[in-house]
Amino acid sequence: MIVAIDGPAGSGKSSIAKLLANELGYYFLNTGSFYRAITRAQLDMGKDPLDRESVLETAKNIDISVLDGNICIDGKDVENVLHGPDIDQFVSPVSSDPRVRDIVNAKVRELAKGMDIVTEGRDTTTVVFPDAECKFYFDATPEIRAQRRIKQHPEGQSYEEVLKAIIERDNNDKNKPVGALKIAEDAIYLDTSVLTIKQVCEKVIMVVRAKKLH
Repeated sequence: MIVAIDGPAGSGKSSIAKLLANELGYYFLNTGSFYRAITRAQLDMGKDPLDRESVLETAKNIDISVLDGNICIDGKDVENVLHGPDIDQFVSPVSSDPRVRDIVNAKVRELAKGMDIVTEGRDTTTVVFPDAECKFYFDATPEIRAQRRIKQHPEGQSYEEVLKAIIERDNNDKNKPVGALKIAEDAIYLDTSVLTIKQVCEKVIMVVRAKKLH
């Protein structure tokens, strides 16, 4: 079974998806982290993350794998360096290239074959896994999402800077020509603004278990 979760940055996708995978005994797969890994590799090599041809070459040449739910580049765990402001600044344009998306989607689908997985990203239910048995769209107000980001990464940017970046990113993600953020027709919409992680997990698990019974 594939449990696919979409939604904007800071809506709780990653935290909840990891917990869900653990509760259900499923494999956790974060599709957005693949684009973050490509961005990380591009920056670490001193290459311009806005140079589409250079980014494409990086996407083709690095080996991205998953170990215990963590993203690895060429066998090295890089999960803890994928969520800083330097990555946040460039991951949206990196992921906007249809050619890069094709590479990532093929890799993700290959990893998911024959497995029970919980997966999340910005077009997971609409493009990557359109036939997923369970689809969810998590949402929250930009203000709540900015507060969550500040709690996760208190160093560096101010609340106002984070809020502005989130609003800009939402606009970019929703207007991409390929892989745009949108709600799948058969996805269950959940506003996580005033819900705890536990409450969201309980709602999702109820749906997943009901699907399995059928």
